[in-house]
Amino acid sequence: MPLRNTLTRQIGQIQDELLVLGSMVEHAALGAVDALKRRDVKAAKAIFEEDQQINEKRFAIENAILILMATQQPMAHDLRQLAAMLEVNTELERIGDYAKGIAKVTMLLGDADIPIPIQEIDQMAQLAVSMLHRALGAFVAEDVATALEIPKEDDKVDELYNVVYRLVVQTMISNPETIDLANLLMWVAHNLERMADRVTNICERTVFCATGELFEVNGMDEDDLNV
Repeated sequence: MPLRNTLTRQIGQIQDELLVLGSMVEHAALGAVDALKRRDVKAAKAIFEEDQQINEKRFAIENAILILMATQQPMAHDLRQLAAMLEVNTELERIGDYAKGIAKVTMLLGDADIPIPIQEIDQMAQLAVSMLHRALGAFVAEDVATALEIPKEDDKVDELYNVVYRLVVQTMISNPETIDLANLLMWVAHNLERMADRVTNICERTVFCATGELFEVNGMDEDDLNV
């Protein structure tokens, strides 16, 4: 029993660290879009540089998980938890990379005279971060119902992406000299769309932890699971 309690406690500690990493990533994503909105190159540069802290946290968590696997020899559900945490850890680091990419776009744009569909971009960021926050809560709680509902919101992110795409293309057509800069805005929308996709991957790992089944969760409900 003491060994069981130790393993449970250590898994809980790693989950706490994943939530910390998630908070860092959420802050980076929202901050990067806010810097773009304000054309604040200094703030964007700070977010760009802070990505190193996200990377360091990711590697520390990965190391802790691998040590626990090697020293505690987890089985069944515990092993699924640890394997899933490795995947979620990587997904979070990649979302951090997307935020870094948005910050870089702001740095490249500077004060260039180009219209930015910032309302739609901001909506994409708010929705993607909301999805991420709830997905991490569902992951820790192994809340399958929530994990199956969140990916359905990805359709709204895709709709906003299409709006941004059309607006940016219109800018390119009306002023071909802005094409290079407009392409940077395409990357902003692309990065936010990919953030939401990464959240769906986290939801899949939640279902895996709880049920032992691993599959794409888009469009699924609890009734579709054999549990």
